[in-house]
Amino acid sequence: MANINNYLEWRGDLNLKIDGFNEIDSLILARFSYLPLDKIKLDKKETVKSINKKLNLLNINNFRFKEDKLMVNLMAKSIRFSNLEVSDYIKKDDKKAEKQFGAVTIHLSDKELYVSFLGTDGSINGWKEDFNMSFMDDISCQIEGKKYLQSISDKYKNATLRVGGHSKGGNVAIYSSVRSSETIKNRIIKVYNYDGPGFSNHFIDKYFDNDFTSKIETYLPEDSFVGRILNHKSKISVTKSVSKGVNQHDIYSWQVLGTNLIYSKSTTDNSEDFYKTIKEWLNDTVPEKRKLFFDIVFELLYSSEKENISEITSDITKTFPKIMKKYSKLSKEEKNTVIQMIGLFVKKYIDIRGNREKLKIIKNEK
Repeated sequence: MANINNYLEWRGDLNLKIDGFNEIDSLILARFSYLPLDKIKLDKKETVKSINKKLNLLNINNFRFKEDKLMVNLMAKSIRFSNLEVSDYIKKDDKKAEKQFGAVTIHLSDKELYVSFLGTDGSINGWKEDFNMSFMDDISCQIEGKKYLQSISDKYKNATLRVGGHSKGGNVAIYSSVRSSETIKNRIIKVYNYDGPGFSNHFIDKYFDNDFTSKIETYLPEDSFVGRILNHKSKISVTKSVSKGVNQHDIYSWQVLGTNLIYSKSTTDNSEDFYKTIKEWLNDTVPEKRKLFFDIVFELLYSSEKENISEITSDITKTFPKIMKKYSKLSKEEKNTVIQMIGLFVKKYIDIRGNREKLKIIKNEK
């Protein structure tokens, strides 16, 4: 089946004036912020084409996903994207502040911008910030996102805005938009969230209004897990993927037909069970306990002496003993916290799965 790179090969010969901006264009630009732009020297005025020339000098290992390199090459060859200007790139990583943030602005025209927020970059620090959402309404990258959107709005006063991101970037796109001023909200055409986490009910009740929420689109794959963390008030579209389970988080697995994603009627039972488990687990634990739990868990991960989650899993024979050595030094209270919190989550998941199977049996017997 076709994906966004196939779309670039098919639709790249038509510029945005001839064939207007669509949800696949948005998905591509949401992904653009994942490119290793921090590895090259960016001039004040760059285009997709000029950036691609510099990126092609990098080793493929600098790209988190090999498909990203193909994507930007196809963009640079296309009439549709090659001459779009790119500006205001920013990337911040602060382990002490538990902050991992990135953003870039793509100029669709003199009067229309696309603000692309970076998702989790795979670092332990980035994942720690993600889990902070379970006990904080405002995390560092969200606050940075609001500041960035404000700065772009001030700098390009006459432009309308599209705001998007994948994974955590999608969450930041929504957060920065709903927390912005009414003036900025009126300039926003649409906000795109591609499998990003949601928000607490408290946050939704406080900052989401019906008029602006209608501008927000959330896209989840059928087996979504990341996008099922917390709650969404915006319209949800479920997309088909060629992958299974958590691998559906990879947007290159999402199926494309023409200028649209291919949709499914609903998320899978696995996705629904995960969502219900997370919801009940959050309801039955207090923020202070969740903070303590995740602080301990990530202290263990940091003891591996690795920077990225993938480095831990790929070198597990060396990292696991280090983690267990750190675990053995935890206090009795800290060990009990880890065991209790994990145990509660597993119990709830088993109960929810069990209830689903019972309902299936009852339904089949009728």
